[in-house]
Amino acid sequence: MKLFDSHCHLQFSQFDDDREKIIDRLKEAGIKVVNVGTDFEESKKAVELSKQYPGLMWVSVGLHPNDTLKENFDISKYRELAKTENVVAIGECGLDYFRTPDIEAKLKQKEVFIKQIELAQELNKPLILHCRPSAGSQDAYEDALDILVTCHMSHVAGNGVSHFFAGSKETAKKFIDLGFYIGFAGPITFADEYKEIVELVPMDKILIETDAPFAAPVPHRGRRNEPDYVEFVAHKIAEWKNLSFENVVRQITENAKKLFNINF
Repeated sequence: MKLFDSHCHLQFSQFDDDREKIIDRLKEAGIKVVNVGTDFEESKKAVELSKQYPGLMWVSVGLHPNDTLKENFDISKYRELAKTENVVAIGECGLDYFRTPDIEAKLKQKEVFIKQIELAQELNKPLILHCRPSAGSQDAYEDALDILVTCHMSHVAGNGVSHFFAGSKETAKKFIDLGFYIGFAGPITFADEYKEIVELVPMDKILIETDAPFAAPVPHRGRRNEPDYVEFVAHKIAEWKNLSFENVVRQITENAKKLFNINF
């Protein structure tokens, strides 16, 4: 039974003390991961790390919306990095209005998001989308959907995944209609409001993730998250979908292989 963590950050400093031990556990368990960049330096680190573990780890390179005012998005540098053999997606990229709600930040985020969509289209790679709306709103999701439609993102093979999804049922439907996958993470193990969304999303449109080192699931909530904890997300989906754990893992792993165009 091969689990697939579609979104983690093993290159982050939180893993500097025991990274090899964590990766050894992934090898033993047969868990595959996509290691996601958040800026150019972190994307480079993710690429270099993954080169050491072919067949276990793939990479997405991109600029996180919260870093768009800190780093000038140089599309030529990201293009070159994205041509590395083990890079399977662009991102994480998108819109975050929760932490940076001012007008200047929003405009910059949109500008950089569009550039990363264009890069994904050019290289025919899917997007890993980060959206976090302002409190009590769907605004970041709504703006991202408008941009994706305007940029004809549906023309890109596989389209992408809305990672760490925390939107409404209506928003989930819109992403699915656009061809996107919905990524569920640790919070579904302790927040019952996700149940109706998990029930809504077809099994062939679900991915699971940890976003490690952040947002650990129950029973590890409050501690550093790790990629092998993705199994707890899969168990919750199996419970809410009334399916066997084995069937859920099999389908979700096939979804990841299809989206990221990988085989193992």
